[in-house]
Amino acid sequence: MNTSNITNYKPKEFAELLNVTVKTLQRWDREKTLVANRTPTNRRYYTYDQYLQFKGIGKDADSRKIVIYARVSTRNQTDDLENQVDFLQQYVNAKGLIADDVIRDYGSGLNYNRKKWNQLLGEVMENKIKMILVSHKDRFVRFGFDWFEKFCNKFNVEIVVVKNEKLSPHEELVQDIVSILHVFSCRLYGLRKYKKQIEGDETIAKGVQNGDSPD
Repeated sequence: MNTSNITNYKPKEFAELLNVTVKTLQRWDREKTLVANRTPTNRRYYTYDQYLQFKGIGKDADSRKIVIYARVSTRNQTDDLENQVDFLQQYVNAKGLIADDVIRDYGSGLNYNRKKWNQLLGEVMENKIKMILVSHKDRFVRFGFDWFEKFCNKFNVEIVVVKNEKLSPHEELVQDIVSILHVFSCRLYGLRKYKKQIEGDETIAKGVQNGDSPD
């Protein structure tokens, strides 16, 4: 998605960007400190240009970083990791861009506690990132990519997916599916164990039959 088209923000969204309350925006609007724009139906909205102006950031002097992000699940896949980096570096060069940082990450795409990945999101929120390049959506996150893309868009960060199926190891997908099945099987086992406990306790069993809710 091209974030250059995402230029308008609702008051609540703009307040979150500036880390202030909507009431503060309303007061600034009245005081002419930061005047809101109006739609034909008189609804207030703000633009990204206003955000840059408020933060003292010039559009022509955007010093935010362009970052290459590559990920594999284990250190045994280092060759795959370097293939991602090389592929993305070639893309950057072909587009006449300069990558300011290259992040090589290890960990499952289902793991939202990846240290480097979270540090990258932190820099997005600190307005330090301009563009993130990945070889495939699942290199960034296995599920929920669209949500994270919209999250980054709110900070005017573009995620460029240079889609290359060869750089998305099928083995990792199998591992992630196995992990999900394992979680559900453990939960199912827990439910079966709980069912046996209920059946073994006459008081609880009678309560369930009578529709009584547990304490």
